[in-house]
Amino acid sequence: MSDSALSTTTDLVGTGPVDAELRGRILRGIEEVLPRVLKRELPENLENVCFFEDLGLTSAGTIELVLEIEESLDIQVDIEHLSLDDLSSIGRLTDYVAGHLVDED
Repeated sequence: MSDSALSTTTDLVGTGPVDAELRGRILRGIEEVLPRVLKRELPENLENVCFFEDLGLTSAGTIELVLEIEESLDIQVDIEHLSLDDLSSIGRLTDYVAGHLVDED
């Protein structure tokens, strides 16, 4: 498949284009695991919801969330450069994860 055939979007952190299908898969994965991490049901349309202010996620919950995302999607994420800004919303975390996958080979 040629590069021009890939559907891409620019991530919010400015690291470059992110495959839209991959981003959607990651967003759905986060939306799936987040209720388990928070131990409660969540409203619809979560992409712009703030983890800390709106959902009450704690720092320990953040670690659990990333581990759950990795397990659920069978991926590994480089968290070395993960910042509070990347955790400001579900959309920002989605972009960070999509742009910081670790090649397991």
